[in-house]
Amino acid sequence: MSDALQVRELGPHDAAASKQLGREAFGHSGDVPPVPENWPDAGDHVVGAFVGNELIGKVVGRDYATHFAEVEVKTWGIAGVTVRAEDRGRGALTGLFEATFAAARGCGAAISTLFPTAPRIYRKFGYELVGAFDHIELPTATVAGMTVPPGISVHRATAADIPEVRACYARWASRQHGPLTRTGPSFTTTDAELAAEFTGITLVRDAHGAIVGYASWDRGEGYDQTATLAVWDLIALTPAAAQALWAVVGSFSSVTGQIRLQTSGDDTVRLVLPVAAWTLVSSTPYMLTVLDVAAAFSARVAPAVVTTTLEFAVAGHFLADQDGSYSLRVGAGELDCQRTDIGGPGVRTCTPQGLALTFAGTQSSANLRMSGHLHGGDAADDAAWDAVFGGRQFHVRDYF
Repeated sequence: MSDALQVRELGPHDAAASKQLGREAFGHSGDVPPVPENWPDAGDHVVGAFVGNELIGKVVGRDYATHFAEVEVKTWGIAGVTVRAEDRGRGALTGLFEATFAAARGCGAAISTLFPTAPRIYRKFGYELVGAFDHIELPTATVAGMTVPPGISVHRATAADIPEVRACYARWASRQHGPLTRTGPSFTTTDAELAAEFTGITLVRDAHGAIVGYASWDRGEGYDQTATLAVWDLIALTPAAAQALWAVVGSFSSVTGQIRLQTSGDDTVRLVLPVAAWTLVSSTPYMLTVLDVAAAFSARVAPAVVTTTLEFAVAGHFLADQDGSYSLRVGAGELDCQRTDIGGPGVRTCTPQGLALTFAGTQSSANLRMSGHLHGGDAADDAAWDAVFGGRQFHVRDYF
């Protein structure tokens, strides 16, 4: 058997080996489920590393888009990264990421994101921590006394309401940095399937009948203080909507001891709570890398009040063709990023990680300089960079 590593796209005939490799890596128990004929799933692109005929590693790329304020940026979500125990350390991940990045850029993805088990591994490929997907708990009794404010109403959603639920999420997500759009080939759940996925989806409507918030929740088991109400989404576009949704989930206080909520960042729904109880149960870090500098930065929008031209460079990217100098023209709320031949030792230069953090808007220029991810350039330009890319909270509400 040859020791040479070969990397190729996986198809249905590789499904069983891929499932078994994932089972070893992620600790799935029980029998490996039957493999559907149409594997991989819609929106998935799976590449594998082989030694001879044996699959020893794989990476799943997923076709997503991410909200960054008012725009959607094509995104390659990375999942299912694993290398067989006996073959770790022989460079399989390098070939796998070269292949999945090529597929990503072929699909027009400008950035890539993932949930790492070990962030250090992924920094080689330009990723850096930009946020986290959190689970919090609070005693149900702490919100039991909240009431639905006057002027709005709460209702149980049906399949007919789901388009409005999706629109409510999109309105919230488009005001943030980071949430997935929940559209495209990787999100194929029908309205009827989504409505049936939870014990209930509670809608909040304003006085005009428009949805201004919703919560999707599962009742769970038990009816004492050990029981937990799981809330998957609690999205509120107004403080009154947030209060109404807490009032609904708080009404379970006699039969559940705690509420567990999926959230991220500094969630504004916390601001209407009457108490400080908000316990972080788990936090899964989230990383981002920029795959196409010019396309990614040109896709963004900027504050209309900023008009400037910013020169910068990237050095040390895993994708060597992304290294070099760029000019970023800002005006009328739009960005245009182009390659230039302007460079030199004094130009503002980012590491790939600094580039990711700048794009995500999660760290200031000052912090990037202190962390070693930015050097050079005119420090007077730092305020302009911060104004263009900051100013929004970073959230992610989908684990993949």
